[in-house]
Amino acid sequence: MSRAAWPGRNAPLGATWDGEGTNFAVFSEHAEAVELDLFDAGGQLTATYDLLERTDLHWHGYVYGVGPDQLYGYRVQGRYEPQNGLRFNRNKLLLDPYANAITGNPRWGAEVYGYRWGEADDTVPSAADSAPSMPRSVVVDRYFPWGEDVRPNTSWADTVIYETHVRGFTMRHPEVPHALRGTYAGLSHPAAIEHLRKLGISAVELMPVHHFIDPPHLVEKGLRNYWGYDSIGYFAPEARYSAAGSLGGQVREFKAMVRALHRAGLEVILDVVYNHTAEGNHLGPTLSFRGIDNPAYYHLEEDDKRHYWDVTGTGNTLNVRQPQTLQLIMDSLRYWVTEMHVDGFRFDLAAALARQFYDVDRLSAFFDIIHQDPVLAHVKLIAEPWDVGPGGYQVGNFPVRWAEWNGRYRDTIRDYWRGQTAGVSDLAYRLTGSSDLYQEDGRRPWASVNFVTAHDGFTLRDLVSYNQKHNDANGEDNRDGTDDNRSWNHGAEGPTDDAEINTLRARQQRNFLATLFVSQGCPMVLSGDEIGRTQQGNNNAYCQDDAISWLDWEHADRELRHFTERLIALRREHPVLRRQRFFTGQLGRGHKRKDIAWFRRNGREMTDRDWTTGERQSLGMLLNGEMIPDRGPRGERIVDDSLLVLLHSHYEDTLWQMPTGWGSRWEVLVDTARPDEVAGTRTVGAGEALPMVQRSLVILRSRG
Repeated sequence: MSRAAWPGRNAPLGATWDGEGTNFAVFSEHAEAVELDLFDAGGQLTATYDLLERTDLHWHGYVYGVGPDQLYGYRVQGRYEPQNGLRFNRNKLLLDPYANAITGNPRWGAEVYGYRWGEADDTVPSAADSAPSMPRSVVVDRYFPWGEDVRPNTSWADTVIYETHVRGFTMRHPEVPHALRGTYAGLSHPAAIEHLRKLGISAVELMPVHHFIDPPHLVEKGLRNYWGYDSIGYFAPEARYSAAGSLGGQVREFKAMVRALHRAGLEVILDVVYNHTAEGNHLGPTLSFRGIDNPAYYHLEEDDKRHYWDVTGTGNTLNVRQPQTLQLIMDSLRYWVTEMHVDGFRFDLAAALARQFYDVDRLSAFFDIIHQDPVLAHVKLIAEPWDVGPGGYQVGNFPVRWAEWNGRYRDTIRDYWRGQTAGVSDLAYRLTGSSDLYQEDGRRPWASVNFVTAHDGFTLRDLVSYNQKHNDANGEDNRDGTDDNRSWNHGAEGPTDDAEINTLRARQQRNFLATLFVSQGCPMVLSGDEIGRTQQGNNNAYCQDDAISWLDWEHADRELRHFTERLIALRREHPVLRRQRFFTGQLGRGHKRKDIAWFRRNGREMTDRDWTTGERQSLGMLLNGEMIPDRGPRGERIVDDSLLVLLHSHYEDTLWQMPTGWGSRWEVLVDTARPDEVAGTRTVGAGEALPMVQRSLVILRSRG
């Protein structure tokens, strides 16, 4: 028998413990009644309370004696009219959208669906009780001894991002204790942090850690949702990554991880999925949002509210036009900054959040609100600037303060090194921060998050090793994943001897990494690329929670790791590689030389004609270290050495004539064909020829 809860407060939303009891508050505009169910540790129902108070569309109540570790869920009563967008069903236990922790996983079956599952008609409600098959929300004590936690606050110009997976990074790490592998505690273990620090990166970008589910089609195949792009709890850290248990232990462990990473000078950026939820389309399960207020949380088709408007490819899209849904996202972002101390966010399919109606609107309410929020004013904001809807490819169109995954950078660099470039003009834009995309609206070079590989696609080693995807383990007959993999094919002009092929593949990996770190903008490295990680040709390992996806530390390519460390150190030592303003290509006041110059292999400067009809596979980029417009922390002028970067993607060796008038002597710092060569071992004079191996990159420094 249910009883009435004390009135309590309508804010904050979620379950808030005050030391004596817990206040529960949940939003629902269209509900007729809301019930709170409490459960014991074994999952058995112990008490039911009616939330009779309703203020500003928030149903709320207070229960004395309820505190941390308490399991709970909601039942929401109302009309079941899918044709009108309403899908209330009191028989379904629902997760709290504001739950700080979630324990358990759905047990897939007819019970978790709001309609009579197994029938084509979803307009008839299900009478089955879903509670035995549902995970539970958990009341959490938010206290944590942060001590003197200090955010690194790394400037964008100095940022190097490392995209990684909490579980995959340490699951096979020999120095991390078995009990901690694959967890937040494992990622903050000294052995894990030592690798990150030695590598030289400044920020870890974690693939989704909002609580998510394993969808039924994967469970049936014995697979798991490894990537985690199916959020169901925007305030709850994923429990499967916790070594401390799922009754709030995951919250404390996550905070401890952030604290440890901060102490090491590393920022924490979260990959967040606010564009859709795990509930899928109109035939999906009823787990939370759908049963609490379907038309408020989801964007429904205007002329058929039974169906969902889908620009994410997942079956549904969150309704950011609705104020309460927008508040949910903003409250979640603020929570992760203030309570969990994270330093920034990468927004999955961010174009979907900008859609007020059917078009992507760069001045949508979401951007207006996020720019005005004082809590979010100083965190890093990164957009994946596309979705799958019409007009969804929006690279270069996000507002000031936003950085973007630069898909054009990825495609151009891949094309260049596989010899498929139609010219070098686009390459020059990508090397210099993509001013054609980001300069006009007042953004800086760091707005371009440059990457060659990411979680979605081939690893770097596989990129230079496979011409076709090999996704058979995914159980979809290799039909999933992209066909346009832009991988490297050595072709008829390439070597046929196995040893020569392996040598060239290794050099191509170094070429990609070297190009990444000499490019203006913010570089992002995919976790494991620095040690030669392979997924055996799988370019869509979203469901592979196994050795296919986990980093293989035992067989790490140590030479490649050292080479990557050298490149990141080189970038850190030379401010000319991380300018805060775009190049002008013009003579500066009081200077006789331009801030950047471009050269052909004969040592002559590029002409306008050369950019369109000239050299297509070789390009020299000279960065003038005396012409850096940035200022130091005390306003001092920044001066650096001038650097010359030579890129040669042709399949034949060549001689490169050093330019004249830019210095009398040049020393080789990096040569991708000679990865073990000590910097400064070779020098070459102005006007002299430097031999270059086919498909290689050389970085030189002016010595007078």
